[in-house]
Amino acid sequence: MQPPTLSLAERDRRWAKVRNLMRERGFDGLLVAGFRSREMYETYISDDYNEGCVIFPLEGDPVVVTWAYLRVMRARWSQERGATLWVDDYRVATSGIGVAEVLREKHLAESSLGVVGLSSQAPTEIYGAIPANFWMELTTALPKARWQDISEEFSHLMLVKSDEELAQVRYAARAAEAACKVIAEVAAPGVGEEVVFAEGTAEMLRHGIGVRYPVIVMNSGPHTLSWGPPRWTTSGEAPRILQRGDLMQAELMPLCGNQEVQVQMTVALDPLDDTNKQCERVALASYAAGIKALKPGIAFADLLAAMEEPLKSAGCWGYTPLVHSVGPHFLAGRTLVNQDQVKLDVRYAGANAARARQAILQPGMVFAFEPNACIGTHRVNIGGTVIVTATGCEELNHIPTTVTHKQ
Repeated sequence: MQPPTLSLAERDRRWAKVRNLMRERGFDGLLVAGFRSREMYETYISDDYNEGCVIFPLEGDPVVVTWAYLRVMRARWSQERGATLWVDDYRVATSGIGVAEVLREKHLAESSLGVVGLSSQAPTEIYGAIPANFWMELTTALPKARWQDISEEFSHLMLVKSDEELAQVRYAARAAEAACKVIAEVAAPGVGEEVVFAEGTAEMLRHGIGVRYPVIVMNSGPHTLSWGPPRWTTSGEAPRILQRGDLMQAELMPLCGNQEVQVQMTVALDPLDDTNKQCERVALASYAAGIKALKPGIAFADLLAAMEEPLKSAGCWGYTPLVHSVGPHFLAGRTLVNQDQVKLDVRYAGANAARARQAILQPGMVFAFEPNACIGTHRVNIGGTVIVTATGCEELNHIPTTVTHKQ
């Protein structure tokens, strides 16, 4: 397997875009978080993920900061084998105080600085992507620095892809499609969820790429609102065994060069009950409505509205976003249609902090279509990854955009 790589011309394009944003905001420098963030923002600057951060000055060379020598040696080993590093300066710092020293060296200790990842609201990092202890140490060590969070602006900047980035998106989508084919073959009555999980993951990894946490989201059953990484991956309980009448639903998230795709693979072990059949029809109609509506120049909210119509007329509700951006995942099309039907009996602490973000669609943006239709505890979820083109859209997946029925 030979995944597409990015050139130094792509690096220079990204760095120029980031520095233009910095000039608009009056920043002398930028701290771009990696840490354990889902979106791995530092890769946009360094084409490398080191669970640290990147210090990016308006003038001069950036610095990759990581937590251990082994991460530096890993990059050097790639370099020895012919890879070109985007950043020459790799350093180890085990505290925010150490990163403050780098900022002093760059004459940024008393400057106006931007930070990416402090208030990120991507899934699994809704509390932010920067560790509290690191941030307290850093800001205490630099009391005269003036910080502003630009996570949302940076996310918008990442959203429109270059041709090189789109090549990586398409490659990841091929890996997802191949994994869906394997899942369709493997899922059957008497098979455990762990087999489906293992075979789907193996097929994605065979393409020489990574998978976004939590690898695969999945559930199975005749009707359930369970969603997330399977509990058996952390709790020690036995994986469920598939049965006739089940829907086996899985969300796959492969990524190539931190360009993520998502697909919603659903296998129906027929016969399905009438309620699931109704949910299936509505999900299919929602997907078709979104594909018909998607084109550059429309608002993201208008795309969501088009995908909501089938739910509205059928009396269904949506459990998860019907559509969202990928690379990064921050535009989330959560529907409020028929929410009066939702009876989850779950207590909520405080106000819902989810924000409805706005965007006008442009060629090169990438979206995960994931229409889901719910009636009571029945839910059907389908969908794949779609690129906005100059004239409409390019569908990258086909198997997961319908329910795969197995007799």
